[in-house]
Amino acid sequence: MSVSLSAASHLLCSSTRVSLSPAVTSSSSSPVVALSSSTSPHSLGSVASSSLFPHSSFVLQKKHPINGTSTRMISPKCAASDAAQLISAKEDIKVLLRTKFCHPILVRLGWHDAGTYNKNIEEWPLRGGANGSLRFEAELKHAANAGLLNALKLIQPLKDKYPNISYADLFQLASATAIEEAGGPDIPMKYGRVDVVAPEQCPEEGRLPDAGPPSPADHLRDVFYRMGLDDKEIVALSGAHTLGRARPDRSGWGKPETKYTKTGPGEAGGQSWTVKWLKFDNSYFKDIKEKRDDDLLVLPTDAALFEDPSFKNYAEKYAEDVAAFFKDYAEAHAKLSNLGAKFDPPEGIVIENVPEKFVAAKYSTGKKELSDSMKKKIRAEYEAIGGSPDKPLPTNYFLNIIIAIGVLVLLSTLFGGWYGK
Repeated sequence: MSVSLSAASHLLCSSTRVSLSPAVTSSSSSPVVALSSSTSPHSLGSVASSSLFPHSSFVLQKKHPINGTSTRMISPKCAASDAAQLISAKEDIKVLLRTKFCHPILVRLGWHDAGTYNKNIEEWPLRGGANGSLRFEAELKHAANAGLLNALKLIQPLKDKYPNISYADLFQLASATAIEEAGGPDIPMKYGRVDVVAPEQCPEEGRLPDAGPPSPADHLRDVFYRMGLDDKEIVALSGAHTLGRARPDRSGWGKPETKYTKTGPGEAGGQSWTVKWLKFDNSYFKDIKEKRDDDLLVLPTDAALFEDPSFKNYAEKYAEDVAAFFKDYAEAHAKLSNLGAKFDPPEGIVIENVPEKFVAAKYSTGKKELSDSMKKKIRAEYEAIGGSPDKPLPTNYFLNIIIAIGVLVLLSTLFGGWYGK
């Protein structure tokens, strides 16, 4: 059944909040248009001419039953994306990240789709922004998007599997999930972005920032102010360079390889901004401030963060306070992901992350529920020595720690009491 968007936007789209549970199964409704994941880079011309998710009609469907007791509300299929498929796709993106180590390029994919927004243009899609236009060859050819065809090839199988998610939503879902999975903050995202349908709707080249302009600070402000972002948001978003590498064959910047990138993980090579370039933290700001290693990349626009007085206030703060950085980054990332987007339903679709229940048996023999912060610390410690939730260590590492602490306490008590006599 098809109806016009103007009429459809008022139908069945009032329930728009869903809780995320790993036990969710994806829905299997018919796609508006589906592309094959076997699309080669040489056939992108045919991809670019496809009308994907035409906004003149949509598919209506019944509410999907969702498995899992943590789901509090079910969202029906709306014109842009289906909530049940968003939930399942997020889990698949996590698997992709853990196997392909593609966090940086997926973050970049979402950013570059949204970063073309011009606040001075009201009409959609002329204003640019998060509308899925980056899937078209016309925009992929922009110099600033060099290498992003690789990201599209990673995402396309998910688009085939979940045809009722718009490209615009899938790009932003992948970007936010990559930040979270790299150890960054939870991003307060919403979905329901409508896709553009033709390459003629792509923005003109030149809206994205350049890494080495004559006046880096002025250039950053020109580009990001045009999007409606301020100095704090510019610096916070720049902090995402804690992830990833620059490659001279793509951006023209960086070394072919360094001691931090010559063995991967993932595809080897390039020059990273930080030592641990798949971990999201505030190392980017610390390393630029200390200028401690020639093998770490500092672009002119990176250096400007500690040279411009206004930028420097925030850069210094984030170098010292990771919690402040995480808070400001999460807000700025969410704002960026919404720029220029047209949402259906207008209020968007929110999928809430229900914290995964901590199964202590996966980490030790204890069964006590721990705080979220303690869980993260335990997970980090455990993975640092080679363990994982699905691969317990041969010996009970945490039980040994508890025993050792107990022995130390006992010895301290005994000897302390003896010396006191």
